[in-house]
Amino acid sequence: MNALRIVLADDHAVVLAGVRAVLERAEPPIEIVGAAQGAEELIALLDRVPCDVLVTDFSMPSPSDHGQDGLRMLQTIRRTHPLLRVVVLTMLDNPSILRAIREMAHGLISKRSDLRELPAAVAVVGAGRSYLSPILQAALESESGRPETALTARETEVIRLFADGHSVSDIARRLNRSVKTISHQKADAMRKLGIDNHSQLYAYARDHGLKS
Repeated sequence: MNALRIVLADDHAVVLAGVRAVLERAEPPIEIVGAAQGAEELIALLDRVPCDVLVTDFSMPSPSDHGQDGLRMLQTIRRTHPLLRVVVLTMLDNPSILRAIREMAHGLISKRSDLRELPAAVAVVGAGRSYLSPILQAALESESGRPETALTARETEVIRLFADGHSVSDIARRLNRSVKTISHQKADAMRKLGIDNHSQLYAYARDHGLKS
């Protein structure tokens, strides 16, 4: 059986080295075929290096003004490499963001978890199944009755970008949606959360891990 070919991505060199070390000791063997330290670097790497599974951090700020945020990066990867299996590492525990990530990734692991679970997760995802870190599963289950669970992935994405300082028009351009659609999604999210002004929205985003 051929070893799974893995690409790694994390903007922190220490984390990247730790993930590499854990996976290189895995059984059955895993082959690390490339590594990147940013979203743009990762997307360029995937275009030239064949691999079976991507293990990537969710939040990797880009030096470019037109760089990818986490959700947009995953959308780009799913569009350009639809057969690639993706495992996402994250420090976030906000249910809305976790559900949005799960729509685009096959595996989701908390960085608070013991990294020794990573080889098993990669093996599961590489075999065509899905994997969710027990820590994140518990977070989703414990939050199941709270208001933010009503947000859709698209509403969460709009709120996160708005809270990071992007205008409705800018978000529409970034996400290739109409201004009217973005306005409706923002208004619907605020209504679901019981928020009626932008100050409350910024505070909510900050307190729930939706603001960079």
